[in-house]
Amino acid sequence: MGQEITRTGFTQDDYRRYRAQLARETDYLEEAARDGDLCDGRFLAGFELEAWLLDHAGFPSPVNELFLGRLADPWVVPELSRFNVELNGPPLHMGPGVLRALETSLDRTWRRCQEVAHDMDTVLAMVGIPPNLRPTDLGLENMSAMKRYKVLNQAVQRGREGVPIHIHIEGAEPLELLRPDVMLEAATTSFQVHLQVPYAQAGRHYNAALICCGPLLAASGNSPLLFGHRLWQETRIPLFEQSVELGGHGGLADPTIRRVGFGQGYVAGSILELFRENLELFPILLPMPQDGPLEAYPHLRLHNGTIWRWVRPLVGVDAEAGCHVRLEQRVLPSGPSVVDMVANAAFHFGLCHGLARMDPPPEAMLSFPDARANFYGAARHGLEADLRWLDGRLHPARQLILEVCLPLARAGLAALGLPEDESGPYLDVLARRVEGGQTGARWQLRDLEREHGDTGRMMANYLENQRAGLPVHEWA
Repeated sequence: MGQEITRTGFTQDDYRRYRAQLARETDYLEEAARDGDLCDGRFLAGFELEAWLLDHAGFPSPVNELFLGRLADPWVVPELSRFNVELNGPPLHMGPGVLRALETSLDRTWRRCQEVAHDMDTVLAMVGIPPNLRPTDLGLENMSAMKRYKVLNQAVQRGREGVPIHIHIEGAEPLELLRPDVMLEAATTSFQVHLQVPYAQAGRHYNAALICCGPLLAASGNSPLLFGHRLWQETRIPLFEQSVELGGHGGLADPTIRRVGFGQGYVAGSILELFRENLELFPILLPMPQDGPLEAYPHLRLHNGTIWRWVRPLVGVDAEAGCHVRLEQRVLPSGPSVVDMVANAAFHFGLCHGLARMDPPPEAMLSFPDARANFYGAARHGLEADLRWLDGRLHPARQLILEVCLPLARAGLAALGLPEDESGPYLDVLARRVEGGQTGARWQLRDLEREHGDTGRMMANYLENQRAGLPVHEWA
């Protein structure tokens, strides 16, 4: 979804031609895999961070076009709304120094962005959902001026046949509302980490990444509020799923097929099963004819960008090494601090690789419905969730993370070539957060109570702590 399109109007012939090209590219990708033409043998890491532009009262400031023009950095790009931007980093070889390099890259870009924002009398913030966000901030007048977002909104409305988007989120203060457009998606900002894997191991790593989601999300929640309502520890999850609620070819009739969700199941053999699923289950939303050779998979990649699995498989084309596969872990929220996010990335990389190397495979010991239940339970209850693990038993999330998942993550990072003196400090940050029970979400709720429900004061406190650069378990 990062690429722009050049048209906003399409005919039925456009849809038919696009689908024919999509089918050709899907077949060609499967043939390339059978012929051994997909990149094998490399692990790389990367990230995308979605951030907010806020005014000094902590409300969204719709100035991303001016901000991006002044910044003039190709690694920082627009997002759905005029008050969001996305920071990207170059791919890094997985091995000694990768976590420090990831932190350096993210921190350097973040500081440069803050300098430009400061000169505009604006502040940049990394938070899943700003606690004092207002429904009026999410009108179509604040949609970024890019054709792809306009067409996407129209396609979702058309697919819903005019039925408004219904938001219903349980919690301490349940929220229910109707929306005519997809702008609520702009309220859900994330820190997405990428792991490029050898093709032969991609299926195992995909299944492992799904199993990671529960413990990872329990330890990292940072979005407990929406429009002043206390909801889930990671409210981004139900909000994103409901804000672009759209089914597959059966429309909304089949509740098991959704464009945003945990997926249909583990892959049985190859990661490419998911691209075949894309073709067979999901209607095309952006039928923009794409330039480029068959082996660049332009139609397949654009279509895949309109299907938001929480763990999304990606196909990339590298001029040096050819076609590769990587996994985009999308469950992590933006924030609370740079070091927290790198700690989350380290936990994910290590736990995912540790699980993928297990024999027998963990997906043979934990059913897909249980992995999915772990994910939603962690999103709702955070560290207070009970998670089912490979032994078939339920465990308190804190105990499972500290006693089982963190040792497995340390072993996974060591197997990827990271020395203990590099991986240890980041995993220790996550361990102390879990031991103390202070995730970003828990901090927000506690500070909101201290401020007697004043979300503006709480947001000011949040930004002050964020500027200090300390991990959230040390926040005052």
